Amino acid sequence: MKNRSAWCRGIVIAASLGSASAVLALPPALNWLKVGPQVVAESNAVGSQDTTVADPAVRHPHEKPIVVTLFSNMEFADFNVKSFTYTPPGPGPWAKVILVGDFNVTAGVQYDRTCQITLGHVNILYGTTPEPSSSLGPTWHVERDLTDYTALFESPQSGEAILGNLVNSTYTGVIYGTVKLEFYPASGQYKAPKVPDEVLPFHDASGGAVALNSGSDALSQTFTLPTNIEKAYLDLFAQGQSSDEFWYTCVPSDVSQELQSCGATGFREVEVTIDGQPAGVAPVYPWIFTGGIDPFLWAPVPGVQTLNFVPYRVNLTPFAGLLDDGNPHTIALSVYNADQYFLADAALLLYLDKGSQQVTGAVTQNTLTAAPNPTVTENLTPSASGITGTVSVTSARNFEIAGYIQTSHGKVKTTVQQTMGFSNAQQFTISNTSYIQDITQATDVTAKTTTKHGSSVKEAVSRYHYPLTVNIDEEVQSDGSFTLATAISQRYRAKEALRANGETLSSSSVSNEVTPKDTLLFDASGNFTGHQGQASEQRYRAHNSSGWCYGETVKAADSAVTRVKKGGGCP
Repeated sequence: MKNRSAWCRGIVIAASLGSASAVLALPPALNWLKVGPQVVAESNAVGSQDTTVADPAVRHPHEKPIVVTLFSNMEFADFNVKSFTYTPPGPGPWAKVILVGDFNVTAGVQYDRTCQITLGHVNILYGTTPEPSSSLGPTWHVERDLTDYTALFESPQSGEAILGNLVNSTYTGVIYGTVKLEFYPASGQYKAPKVPDEVLPFHDASGGAVALNSGSDALSQTFTLPTNIEKAYLDLFAQGQSSDEFWYTCVPSDVSQELQSCGATGFREVEVTIDGQPAGVAPVYPWIFTGGIDPFLWAPVPGVQTLNFVPYRVNLTPFAGLLDDGNPHTIALSVYNADQYFLADAALLLYLDKGSQQVTGAVTQNTLTAAPNPTVTENLTPSASGITGTVSVTSARNFEIAGYIQTSHGKVKTTVQQTMGFSNAQQFTISNTSYIQDITQATDVTAKTTTKHGSSVKEAVSRYHYPLTVNIDEEVQSDGSFTLATAISQRYRAKEALRANGETLSSSSVSNEVTPKDTLLFDASGNFTGHQGQASEQRYRAHNSSGWCYGETVKAADSAVTRVKKGGGCP
């Protein structure tokens, strides 16, 4: 069983159709994995095999927007970067700016692909694509609230659509896309919010996100910034590719060969530095693409954020005084344990003190260490027939960074306190007739920012919970045929609250969970013969203190929608 398990599991997991990395040389018996499931369009109709999500669209004001088309029906049939130009619609002010994208891929054979849209080298859309089949071509719709990026849209810019897609006699699915920006004018009902004054990219070259092949690689940019910064934030993406696409299945390198898995443990984390000193930490979300592990898992419901990633925001405001000194400063991010490889991108968002040309200040406390100190535990028992036991890795972060600035409206002190706990536990049972890998993982983050300005004390608290379970069970039958069963539970939960002098001003909560399962069937020669027991469910719940509430549940079986329930779960 060991040899068969090695090549079969290696194809299903490591050669996911989700990455835009090099095509692997698959045994002919498993070339079906390049096709993927039959998914086609975003639709909530019961019985549909179309790509279906419970995620809500971005909330649009009840005003007619000014629409700027970035590109229309652009073809993606190679790995060339596609350029476009942008012209501002006018001076604003804008109550909201929303990116709206509509894509489709023609029926045929195709991998899922990574999609990046940039403007002035700033990422404004990041996600992956569904997969077609020989008879169905998926369409999908994505939206991203870019109101915080309003400053980016005030001047003409060049942009890039980065969606590499191999098309030849074997891989025939051609992708097309249309992307627009909707600008909603401010009105009496919809006020223009306070947004960052500058939005800066982390690279000034074509090509989008940068590959980080190891933990020592970094995405960095040296800035000479305005000298009147009040607040600074970093929006970042870290997307696993190639061996790191399934980083949560990885094990310690010293046992990776015996466990037939990737190495460097199942722990990854983003480190942020300013001039080499630790400045922040971000979790890595375990995104799973539509070709991930077993393509039928994601038909017709894709995984959490699969089509539209959500960036993680790091608060760099305690360093504002340092960044205001007029000298060049290098801001960098790296991925701890990166092991071939991560794609990373980021944008720097700055709020400026309009009443001052020079803001002064300093960092007064920083307890963040340069690198985590994970604990790795191995408890494996080898035998003549295989191996059983567990491997685990845990990490705990608890730090505080504080600083102050002297502004035109007085002294402002900012303290960022963050705790981050991570755990990944894996149970293995490997024998001549079975390969079982059960993964239980969780990331928990609490970030609290306290701002003191005179007698005013404001607290912003964000909590994130990323639980993931993956159960893989490969079993050989008495006739030599074998099955490969997979069940997954993937969740994203975020809660935010803003308080002033002890009184809650606002709060919000989002929960998105997808739970698919499927069993692949193979004959004794390793030929794919079908699948069975496919089912999935997505539950999306969101609400805020202003009274808005959204809930939707989508259920599917045998690659078709069986139930859609709107509402439910609202407090």
